[in-house]
Amino acid sequence: MELQPLDFEKPIYELQRRLQDLKNHSDEHDVDLDSAVKAIETKLRETRRQIYGNLTAWQRVQIAHHVQRPFALDYIERCFTNWTELHGDRLYADDKAMPGGLAQLGSQRCVVITHQKGRNTRENVMRNFGCAHPEGYRKALRLMRLGEKFGMPVISLIDTPGAFPGIGSEERHISEAIAVNLREMMSLRVPIIAAVIGEGGSGGALGIGVGDRVLILENAYYSVISPEACSAILWRDRRHAAEAAEALKLTAQDLLKLEIVDEIVAEPEGGAHREYDSVAANLGAAVRRNLQRLSKVPIDELLKKRYEKFRRIGSFAEGKNAAASAHS
Repeated sequence: MELQPLDFEKPIYELQRRLQDLKNHSDEHDVDLDSAVKAIETKLRETRRQIYGNLTAWQRVQIAHHVQRPFALDYIERCFTNWTELHGDRLYADDKAMPGGLAQLGSQRCVVITHQKGRNTRENVMRNFGCAHPEGYRKALRLMRLGEKFGMPVISLIDTPGAFPGIGSEERHISEAIAVNLREMMSLRVPIIAAVIGEGGSGGALGIGVGDRVLILENAYYSVISPEACSAILWRDRRHAAEAAEALKLTAQDLLKLEIVDEIVAEPEGGAHREYDSVAANLGAAVRRNLQRLSKVPIDELLKKRYEKFRRIGSFAEGKNAAASAHS
């Protein structure tokens, strides 16, 4: 599949085109162009290093949005075995935006909850563009309780711009469904690992995002709101999305500094869409490693640490005497 370049990648693709033209010309006319080829190859390496080594927040968001980026089911295919999808929330319907089921990670049987987008218009309509309804979150909770019953850890793969905000979703109480998941995941008596693999938008992401360990792919983002929506609200114009992305501190690197996430999973240079098997291997290794660590912690201690982890988020001190005044 030919990769679709993003705007900031065009200098790289132009150099690649020129390099290929030189090689073709050399082959067709039996002309020695080795020095020119080497010069362009050197410039290409430098350009790639310059662009991918200094990505802005908005450029990382664009990579997270890339239509050819691997989705949750691509990771399930490569990281897990014996995948069995389970359907329905036993209350209303089956939400295809949020597939979930049983799978095996190495020798460990587990419950896997995901968001899933589509590659084309037909798939996106079926998957509702990765935006889950209340029944999706209730299905996720049903499966998590099943995992708790049989002592299976829960792994969630997050990739959504947000929960679906339509009338039907509101009528069936989307906010209540997400809130119940937050409460129940906080006390779920099995290890939970959440991994942001693309977009992590608002409560739609957090609804399956409470975990003992939160991982994030290198070019994924996790935010209270998407940059486009933030721009539309604050500037009444989506053209300020790049400014919003910087202000939101939504990149994996920012989130690690803020202790919102626990680990960044490396992607191939240029993004996960360039090499599915490589990034899947990295993600699978990270999940297995963290699961092994969590399995050694007594469950009561695990629940205490999980609670404390999320209580710390958003807590800060301003000025030297802030801590002292807080206790006075």
